[in-house]
Amino acid sequence: MPGLAEVVSGLAARDGVQVVVVLSEDGLAIEKAAPAAFDVDSLAALSASVIQYANRLGAGTASGALRTAVLEYDGALLVIDLVGSGESLAILAAPTADVGTLLYDLRQHRSALAALF
Repeated sequence: MPGLAEVVSGLAARDGVQVVVVLSEDGLAIEKAAPAAFDVDSLAALSASVIQYANRLGAGTASGALRTAVLEYDGALLVIDLVGSGESLAILAAPTADVGTLLYDLRQHRSALAALF
Protein backbone atom coordinates (compact mmCIF):
# COMPACT_ATOMS: atom_id res chain seq x y z
CA MET A 1 0.00 0.00 0.00
CA PRO A 2 1.39 3.44 -0.89
CA GLY A 3 2.20 5.91 1.85
CA LEU A 4 0.59 9.28 2.40
CA ALA A 5 3.17 11.17 0.30
CA GLU A 6 2.57 8.82 -2.65
CA VAL A 7 -1.20 9.21 -2.39
CA VAL A 8 -0.91 13.01 -2.32
CA SER A 9 1.47 12.95 -5.30
CA GLY A 10 -0.90 10.68 -7.19
CA LEU A 11 -3.84 12.97 -6.57
CA ALA A 12 -1.79 16.00 -7.61
CA ALA A 13 -0.85 14.26 -10.86
CA ARG A 14 -4.49 14.03 -11.95
CA ASP A 15 -5.52 16.15 -14.90
CA GLY A 16 -6.57 19.62 -13.77
CA VAL A 17 -5.52 19.23 -10.13
CA GLN A 18 -3.35 22.12 -9.00
CA VAL A 19 -2.91 21.68 -5.22
CA VAL A 20 -3.43 18.83 -2.77
CA VAL A 21 -3.07 19.27 0.96
CA VAL A 22 -3.79 16.90 3.82
CA LEU A 23 -4.78 18.91 6.85
CA SER A 24 -5.35 18.22 10.50
CA GLU A 25 -8.59 19.05 12.28
CA ASP A 26 -7.08 22.31 13.50
CA GLY A 27 -6.00 23.39 10.02
CA LEU A 28 -2.32 22.47 9.95
CA ALA A 29 -0.87 21.11 6.71
CA ILE A 30 0.35 17.52 7.19
CA GLU A 31 1.33 16.64 3.62
CA LYS A 32 1.14 18.70 0.44
CA ALA A 33 1.76 18.86 -3.27
CA ALA A 34 1.67 22.42 -4.56
CA PRO A 35 3.59 24.92 -6.64
CA ALA A 36 6.28 26.67 -4.60
CA ALA A 37 4.52 30.04 -4.67
CA PHE A 38 1.19 28.69 -3.38
CA ASP A 39 0.21 29.45 0.23
CA VAL A 40 -0.68 25.94 1.41
CA ASP A 41 -0.92 26.99 5.07
CA SER A 42 -3.72 29.45 4.30
CA LEU A 43 -5.59 26.85 2.25
CA ALA A 44 -5.32 24.35 5.13
CA ALA A 45 -6.46 26.85 7.77
CA LEU A 46 -9.37 28.18 5.71
CA SER A 47 -10.46 24.67 4.71
CA ALA A 48 -10.62 23.73 8.41
CA SER A 49 -12.92 26.71 8.96
CA VAL A 50 -15.15 25.61 6.08
CA ILE A 51 -15.36 22.14 7.62
CA GLN A 52 -16.33 23.54 11.03
CA TYR A 53 -19.12 25.68 9.57
CA ALA A 54 -20.34 22.90 7.28
CA ASN A 55 -20.55 20.56 10.28
CA ARG A 56 -22.59 23.18 12.15
CA LEU A 57 -24.91 23.41 9.15
CA GLY A 58 -25.22 19.63 9.10
CA ALA A 59 -26.06 19.55 12.80
CA GLY A 60 -28.57 22.38 12.46
CA THR A 61 -30.38 20.61 9.66
CA ALA A 62 -30.12 17.16 11.27
CA SER A 63 -28.05 16.02 8.27
CA GLY A 64 -25.04 14.74 10.18
CA ALA A 65 -21.34 15.39 9.75
CA LEU A 66 -19.72 16.62 6.57
CA ARG A 67 -18.10 13.99 4.36
CA THR A 68 -17.32 15.84 1.14
CA ALA A 69 -17.78 19.41 -0.08
CA VAL A 70 -17.31 20.79 -3.56
CA LEU A 71 -17.02 24.55 -3.86
CA GLU A 72 -17.08 26.09 -7.31
CA TYR A 73 -15.38 29.46 -7.77
CA ASP A 74 -14.84 31.55 -10.88
CA GLY A 75 -11.22 30.44 -11.10
CA ALA A 76 -11.11 27.05 -9.36
CA LEU A 77 -12.90 24.09 -7.87
CA LEU A 78 -12.19 23.15 -4.27
CA VAL A 79 -12.92 19.62 -3.05
CA ILE A 80 -12.75 19.00 0.69
CA ASP A 81 -12.99 15.38 1.79
CA LEU A 82 -12.87 14.11 5.36
CA VAL A 83 -10.78 10.96 5.31
CA GLY A 84 -9.44 10.22 8.77
CA SER A 85 -10.37 10.84 12.36
CA GLY A 86 -10.07 14.59 11.94
CA GLU A 87 -7.81 14.65 8.88
CA SER A 88 -9.06 15.99 5.58
CA LEU A 89 -7.98 16.46 2.00
CA ALA A 90 -8.30 19.83 0.29
CA ILE A 91 -7.89 19.57 -3.46
CA LEU A 92 -7.79 22.69 -5.60
CA ALA A 93 -8.45 22.09 -9.29
CA ALA A 94 -8.89 24.09 -12.45
CA PRO A 95 -12.48 25.23 -13.05
CA THR A 96 -12.65 23.00 -16.12
CA ALA A 97 -11.38 19.88 -14.32
CA ASP A 98 -13.60 16.82 -14.32
CA VAL A 99 -13.88 16.10 -10.60
CA GLY A 100 -16.47 13.36 -11.05
CA THR A 101 -13.93 10.56 -11.18
CA LEU A 102 -11.99 12.17 -8.33
CA LEU A 103 -15.10 12.22 -6.14
CA TYR A 104 -15.88 8.62 -7.06
CA ASP A 105 -12.35 7.48 -6.21
CA LEU A 106 -12.34 9.37 -2.91
CA ARG A 107 -15.63 7.71 -1.92
CA GLN A 108 -14.49 4.24 -2.98
CA HIS A 109 -11.12 4.48 -1.22
CA ARG A 110 -12.11 6.46 1.89
CA SER A 111 -11.37 3.59 4.28
CA ALA A 112 -7.96 2.94 2.67
CA LEU A 113 -7.14 6.65 2.93
CA ALA A 114 -8.23 6.70 6.57
CA ALA A 115 -5.88 3.81 7.28
CA LEU A 116 -2.93 6.05 6.35
CA PHE A 117 -3.52 8.18 9.46
